[in-house]
Amino acid sequence: MSDTRWSGRFEAAMGSLAARSHQRPWVALFVTLVLTGLGTFFARDLRLNADLANLLPKSFQSVQDLEKLRTRFGGMGNVVVAGIGAEPEQLKQFVDDMAPKLATLSEIRFVNAQRPSQFFDEHGLYYVDLPDLKTIEERIDARFAWEKEQANPLFVRLEEEAPPSLDFSDIQKKYTGGANMRLAGQGGLYYLDPQERMVVMLLKAKGSSADLGYSKTVITQVEDYLAKQDLSKYGPGFRTEITGTFKKKIDQQAVITGDLARASTLALVLLLAYLIFHFRSGLSVGLTMVPVIAGLTWTYGFVGIAYGQVNLLTGFLAAVLGGLGVEHGIHLLGRWGTLRSEGMTSEEAVRETFRHTGFSALISALVAALTFLSLSWSEFRAFHEFGVIAAVGMMVSVASYLLILPALLGLVSRWGWVPREHQSQSGPMAMLARFLPRRYRAVVVVIGVALVGLISQAYRVSFNYDSTKLDDVSLPSVRLDKRIDHILGYSATPVVVLTDTEGMEREVVKQLQARKEKFGKDSTIDFVGALEDLVPQHQEEKHALLQAIHKKLQRIDPERVEKAQRDDLLRAVKMTSAKPFVREDLPVGLRRQFEPAAGQKGGVVLVYANVSLSDGVGTRRFTKEVRNLQMPDGSQVSAAGEALILADILDMVASEGPRILVAAVVSVFLAMWLTLGSLRNAVICMLPTLLSIAALVGLMAIMGLQFNYLNIVVIPVLIGTTVDAGVHLIERLGEPGADFTTVYAETGRAITGGLLTSAIGFLALVFAKHPGLNSIGDLANLGFAVNMVIVLVGFPALLLLVDRWRNKHSSATSTPASGDDGTERPAES
Repeated sequence: MSDTRWSGRFEAAMGSLAARSHQRPWVALFVTLVLTGLGTFFARDLRLNADLANLLPKSFQSVQDLEKLRTRFGGMGNVVVAGIGAEPEQLKQFVDDMAPKLATLSEIRFVNAQRPSQFFDEHGLYYVDLPDLKTIEERIDARFAWEKEQANPLFVRLEEEAPPSLDFSDIQKKYTGGANMRLAGQGGLYYLDPQERMVVMLLKAKGSSADLGYSKTVITQVEDYLAKQDLSKYGPGFRTEITGTFKKKIDQQAVITGDLARASTLALVLLLAYLIFHFRSGLSVGLTMVPVIAGLTWTYGFVGIAYGQVNLLTGFLAAVLGGLGVEHGIHLLGRWGTLRSEGMTSEEAVRETFRHTGFSALISALVAALTFLSLSWSEFRAFHEFGVIAAVGMMVSVASYLLILPALLGLVSRWGWVPREHQSQSGPMAMLARFLPRRYRAVVVVIGVALVGLISQAYRVSFNYDSTKLDDVSLPSVRLDKRIDHILGYSATPVVVLTDTEGMEREVVKQLQARKEKFGKDSTIDFVGALEDLVPQHQEEKHALLQAIHKKLQRIDPERVEKAQRDDLLRAVKMTSAKPFVREDLPVGLRRQFEPAAGQKGGVVLVYANVSLSDGVGTRRFTKEVRNLQMPDGSQVSAAGEALILADILDMVASEGPRILVAAVVSVFLAMWLTLGSLRNAVICMLPTLLSIAALVGLMAIMGLQFNYLNIVVIPVLIGTTVDAGVHLIERLGEPGADFTTVYAETGRAITGGLLTSAIGFLALVFAKHPGLNSIGDLANLGFAVNMVIVLVGFPALLLLVDRWRNKHSSATSTPASGDDGTERPAES
């Protein structure tokens, strides 16, 4: 196409802008300094927020419910204090000593240190329905009648009969799954495990664990208090440890923050090391890195203005954008050095470099930005913000090179610096450039067969819904927390249904229990608890019946009862003497688990799951079972908790993933078609990327790798960051007088450097401790490796094959010209 096309005019404009910066370097550098200062100012307070709720839009019902929960109830979860390494009596003494004192700390609402087993054991019969109590009375009457007969010396039984049984296990079995029985537990009064030599106390904080600053405050307060205590009296090996929601969030945040800091530092070191190897010049490294650093500062200044924080995905974008930005520098500085070695002045070389290579960089950045923007259409905030920030970063990167690099080149040229001349006819790329024209058919066959084999396995790849695979389970607080549920006998972190009235509490419990019965053994609900449900109805009627039963039981001689049932009889005598009770009579530690924070009204229903709420499959089933409860007044209520947030994230990724992928491919294709001005060239440039993605998915299946809700973002990232290799190669081969060997040796070296530097940002994540970030690094680097093989070996061989075919079957106007070395080159666009 002629230079009168709009893209030709745009190329000329870029060359002119670069030349102007070259002519007036101090003006360009002053503008750079001002922009960098502003970026630093707005980015100064950026912080990482790893809260799952931060990854969903605030319009989601699960997020709104969680915010209500945090306001009314202070959020779920506890600060768990564990005493470890002593005998049971010493552990009990530790709890008796510490629980009242810990409850006085300013950030602690209450301490749950003992099971309510004694209360429920005494009042257990009030939780039995009236018909079953009458059945109990009838059995006692039958036994009492038998006892009277046996005591009558005139009564003669013709046949020997066993006495009526006082076994009520069938009735007891009906109520074993109730909240009172489950909360009472089976392990005695204290939350103690003699085998583990461990006892725990559950401290309810006044605030929410979602506030990391508050979490640090409350954990520090508890740790400082324990550190001041003389714990030696509980035994020589006794120690305390802290876990629970608050502690785990702090520890996980520290791991992620450390990983991101290490990843950014490692990425910078690797980038510098590669650039030194690539350019063999310290000044060239500086010329490449200064625009990158300035561009990152501008980008994160925008992040500070737009979002004020980064999340789990956007936190590591600095390392990724740094690698992608360096790629532009490698192409631009490499091309400028080549033109200078051919005799051009510095200004002419700058103009020509930014007119062609700069325009190619703009196209690749625009294409990558559009790909990232396809992520911004997602309601998943992690994807949305990642897409917006990455898109802005890609365009800012090109802008920073356009403003800064020509100015720096203008200065160093005036000071007499001459770039180190690279020998394009030597090195691995030059060797490969001479090999491919001789063996392109064999290369196409080998690469083609390998691709078919890999792509045929793509259908086997799976999605990992287990969120524990994305957390650092090696942390001491996480390992300890897993033992807490075993001691309690149920999940330490239930989900919550917020209620406004006592009647609503009963209705919620009724509906959830009905759903549990409906699903039967497939139900994900373990049990449901509410204060209103823990205070049984019809207590006066039950009390009258229990009094009558009590009098009858007292008349039964325990010595005449079978030994196996004697303890049950004595226990029943005690239980039937219990008085009716109200909410205020419930144990304080139990009652306060259901009460709202100070100044808040309403109640809660606690729903305990019998599946791991870290398992995405089970969590999604549980979420469906506890959501959308229809109240008699027509309103709907739902459970709230982080488990529901996770379920929404998984559902969203599953539903939006295919749409985002299609949008990314279509937007990239349309952008390339528009900017390249050729449908054929757009298709050709897209081919290596699409084949790489398909082959990567197949390779994942073979290697046993899985997608998850974090690393799935790698696919659109690869689409946006690898497509430019084809653009640079096609654009250079389309220049007048270009031959394959020379162009491939020069451009292939730049492409290799670009892919390596793009991968470096992700390579640093391979060494992350956080499994979620680690999976992103693994998948991204595998994708870059596959793409490098295809774009440097398979794609050029395919171009040569097509050109040879066109040479034989097409007209002379479309026949590839021969290069100086006799090899063919693709025809100009």
